[in-house]
Amino acid sequence: MVTFITKLFTFFILNRNTRKKVRGKIITLFYGFSVLKKAKAIGKNLYVGGKSSIGPNVYLGNYVNFNGMKIMGGGKVTIGDYFHSGIECLIITQNHNYEGDAIPYDKTCIYKDIEIGDFVWIGSHVMILPGTKIGEGAIIQGGSVVHGYIPPCAVAGGNPAKVFKYRDIEHFNKLKAEKKFC
Repeated sequence: MVTFITKLFTFFILNRNTRKKVRGKIITLFYGFSVLKKAKAIGKNLYVGGKSSIGPNVYLGNYVNFNGMKIMGGGKVTIGDYFHSGIECLIITQNHNYEGDAIPYDKTCIYKDIEIGDFVWIGSHVMILPGTKIGEGAIIQGGSVVHGYIPPCAVAGGNPAKVFKYRDIEHFNKLKAEKKFC
């Protein structure tokens, strides 16, 4: 009994790094299982590093990294390969019908699909609204609200998100050809 208590004390008090690693693996397993259970399709090597929940009409590519993602609504969401998200991101695929037979809106829901290309990186606290399409290699600045179309290799941010810069496309294509992915 004394040996067990000593090991427990060592684990919880003296070995903070190990404790953090174990906690991280438990979080990944717990939230990862939730995503695995609900997604329509998932590629290989999904990583879920924070509280994440998704709807049933979600298609995930290979090497998708969620660090706190909520995907809600009845529309289809397609996320490409090597996607990375910051913490507390939100993807919404449906709106209420405000032009129906009641105000502020009626009971009808409007569903719009969302498509996110390969190699997209979205920062923390990003909200992606219904009908959005984000091109390959785009970067979305943290705190942005995205609606509409973001072209490939664009760097966009703000509310609403606007393109303010482009990645060096030659450099991007060179790294892509060399398969230097993370």
